[in-house]
Amino acid sequence: MSNLDFIDEAYRDSIATVDSEGKRIWVFPKKPSGKYHNYRILTTIVFLTLFFAGPFVKINGQPLLMINVFERKFVLFGQLFLPQDSVIFSVGLITFFIFITLFTVVYGRFWCGWACPQTVFMEMVFRKIEYWIEGDRKQQLALSKAPWTTEKILKKGAKRLIYLLISILIAHTTMAYLIGIDATVGIISQSPANHLPGFIGLVAFTAVFYYVFAKLREQVCVAICPYGRLQGVLMGRNTINIIYDWVRGEPRGKLNKHEPANQVAAPKGDCIDCKLCVQVCPTGIDIRNGSQLECINCTACIDVCDDVMTKINKPTGLIKYGSAESVEKRIPYKMSPRAYAYSVVLLLLVGVEVFLLMSRSVIETTIMRVPGQMYQEQANNKISNLYNAQIVNKSNEDLVVTLKVGDNAGNIRLIDGKKSIRIKKEGKADVVFFLDMNKADIKKIKTSLEIEVWEGDKKLESIKTNFLGFKDN
Repeated sequence: MSNLDFIDEAYRDSIATVDSEGKRIWVFPKKPSGKYHNYRILTTIVFLTLFFAGPFVKINGQPLLMINVFERKFVLFGQLFLPQDSVIFSVGLITFFIFITLFTVVYGRFWCGWACPQTVFMEMVFRKIEYWIEGDRKQQLALSKAPWTTEKILKKGAKRLIYLLISILIAHTTMAYLIGIDATVGIISQSPANHLPGFIGLVAFTAVFYYVFAKLREQVCVAICPYGRLQGVLMGRNTINIIYDWVRGEPRGKLNKHEPANQVAAPKGDCIDCKLCVQVCPTGIDIRNGSQLECINCTACIDVCDDVMTKINKPTGLIKYGSAESVEKRIPYKMSPRAYAYSVVLLLLVGVEVFLLMSRSVIETTIMRVPGQMYQEQANNKISNLYNAQIVNKSNEDLVVTLKVGDNAGNIRLIDGKKSIRIKKEGKADVVFFLDMNKADIKKIKTSLEIEVWEGDKKLESIKTNFLGFKDN
């Protein structure tokens, strides 16, 4: 069968988690198991290890990752970034979005099923706790419909308590990524009155995470997350996705138990319409209807379908990773021209970002002539200009720097009489200085020169500026 006539288009008019009256339908997915689920368990272990250990890892005294939006400083792999690095941030942000676009064009929502924190925590942590306490799909349905007995109160209460404890742990870890582990430890080890904003933040994070994983659950992916909406624009017939092989599976039909498994009555396809792929789906969709916004590529339907195919002596892969083009035309996957175009743009942006990072200085200096000032003639046959300078220290160490004129074209005198400038780590220094030049060296009214910032014998930065004077006849 080479068309999609078997699809009931009515599914497009509603979503599986909302009824005709707009009320929510709670999803009780069947417990998944199989090859892909085992792989997801391994990736989850890696993800959770990195997530919870990350705040404790430091490189050169800096966190592995910190996104401190409150103090406007960010740390990535021990490198401190301040607002002065806006160009690097801008190029990095564009690169990130192009990467998301390319990844989605080629691999669909692979990220959602394997690495998205929402899916990892919901399906591989909170859902596992639910299975452990309340049982599989049938037991959960029965418990949900049952009256509030002692057993139900204990099970629901235990589940909610564990959910709350895990939400508290996630909230504290998230806070550590925002303000650093040392500041987070300070909040939780002292009276809330001493760190009231931080304490309120932890309570708010805990409430949000608990609500997301205990109440919203799959609705985050279905109705809130914008990434799912992108697939309608970015995904095409060549995109790798979890897909039902309708050519092989249709027309679907129930298996006749009175006939040998290998002699299913023609003209039936391999799909026996057991609906296990629907029951195991955490968002409640029928993958046989094709690519859908709600599908998070969790692979649960692949595992359960492969298990059924094995039991009825049919080849596995009725539901698999593949593209619509490869299923319909029975050809291997092939990247689209659009994917190649995105790849070229991505490589160029990555190259620019690497260059910016490699050429990034630990300081950033801004030098401007004092407004309203022309020049001053000195008694020693010299001309002076007055400058303002701001030097930002983007490192995690105090710096002692000196200012020099390139090619020894002049001499710099700090207003405070000091020879050097001390800048605290992650801080800045505002200085005022005179730049003196011999009249004999001035060839025109405006002379271009460079002012260099040195730390000992190491030149950190060179800034171009202008010197005003007059030509000595």
